[in-house]
Amino acid sequence: MSATQRPTSRYTRLLTNTAVFSAGKLLSKLLVFCMTRLYTAYLSPADYSTADLIANMANLLIPFACVGISEGIFRNAAAKEGNKEAFLTNGLTVLGAGSLIFLALSPLLGLLPLGNEAAQGLSTTALIVLYVLSANLHSVVSQYLCAIGRTKLFAAQGILNTALVIGLNVLFLPVLGLGVTGYVLSIVIADFLTTVFLFFFTRLWRAVKPKTVSRAIIGTMLRFCLPLVPTTVFWWITGVSDRYMVAAMQSPAVNGLYTAAYKIPTLLIYAVGIFDSAWKLSVSAEDDPEACRAFYSRVWRVYTTVAFLGGAALMLSCRLFAGILFDEAYREAWVYIPILTVATVFTALCTFLGSVYFTGRRTVGSMLTAMVGALLNVVLNFLLIPVWSAMGASIATLVAYFVVFLLRLATVRRIIAFRQEPVRWMVNTVLSLGLAATVMMTGGEQAVLMWVASGVLFVILLAFNARAVLEVLRDGKRMLRGR
Repeated sequence: MSATQRPTSRYTRLLTNTAVFSAGKLLSKLLVFCMTRLYTAYLSPADYSTADLIANMANLLIPFACVGISEGIFRNAAAKEGNKEAFLTNGLTVLGAGSLIFLALSPLLGLLPLGNEAAQGLSTTALIVLYVLSANLHSVVSQYLCAIGRTKLFAAQGILNTALVIGLNVLFLPVLGLGVTGYVLSIVIADFLTTVFLFFFTRLWRAVKPKTVSRAIIGTMLRFCLPLVPTTVFWWITGVSDRYMVAAMQSPAVNGLYTAAYKIPTLLIYAVGIFDSAWKLSVSAEDDPEACRAFYSRVWRVYTTVAFLGGAALMLSCRLFAGILFDEAYREAWVYIPILTVATVFTALCTFLGSVYFTGRRTVGSMLTAMVGALLNVVLNFLLIPVWSAMGASIATLVAYFVVFLLRLATVRRIIAFRQEPVRWMVNTVLSLGLAATVMMTGGEQAVLMWVASGVLFVILLAFNARAVLEVLRDGKRMLRGR
């Protein structure tokens, strides 16, 4: 392939991967998002809080049980060099060992402040264990298939998994009335059945070669993925610990409102997750440092534009979403959404910058920046929640993600020196914060004036990013023609 052709192929590959993942994962995530109405109708704010805390505690334990090996499998299997089947086999070996240790230590989960009462024959400990084991096995299998180029199947299995979750939710909540237990079991069973489907559909057992188990390969994978375990924990603390602290320092009911409010900005996280999968798959195969720098520079400009404008659109429509998706008991939760949306924008930017550590195989940097954000978030939660309740938690989350963003901007240049365009993100940040403030005040006496101010700020934000938007549309059209 010639030098003039290669840049086009990079962007085309990224666009193709993003489109494939979007077709599956975005549809899946939107369907799950729409289930918020079902959850708020059949779970009280306190029960919704409990279900969310159980699921998030399981998500915290997931990387410990598998030592982050799914990321190690993905990064190594997606690279051009290496025996892909050997990475899968060694990864499954690590997963098996980690799962056995997790099971041996699982009785300690009874000490968690989530309640351990038997519910429909299952305790909280049992629900967490099942959640962790099924999620890890599903992640390893699906990430491997994605890394070796089975992207369409990866997208399709996401739709299958979502369909199973929705169907089981309808069965377990309104029909059988299993409450919190039904909420968790629907995710567990869906993960397990999807994994079984993938395993037999692809005849994955043929890729498992016991003779390729090697200490050297396991060591290489662990050196890459072990720093991702504390990174995930620190990221979890920044993004989720506030819910535990709101529940403890205020009440489960208040946390239920806060949890529901977080569902709206999650739309942006869904989009980020889809792009992140496609982006990592594209840059993991890139072996030209200069081309990689140019690739990052161009995509960063597009990415920041979409993130800030997407966040602005969510803020303007947050009360509409709340009215459609929340039951009456949750409607007042909308006031937390604007600040949480700005926080989510910076989560998205941090995620992109984190891919630099991933691409450069320097995951320790990702861990250290995430640690600073986690510590700052906990301190601010202790200071702000007693004063401003869940709004204090929202502000703490925003500040923590913003600080991590600044730290990552300052450090990733040592790995890939792409153009960061500081003026653009600074102006976008100021406009986004102003928009969040005016939207929050639309519930007061000056509602009409605040809606006008919000509209003006959105137009200014759009005009400021107009050139980048036009470039995105032009490049997309050119790539589609080339395709």
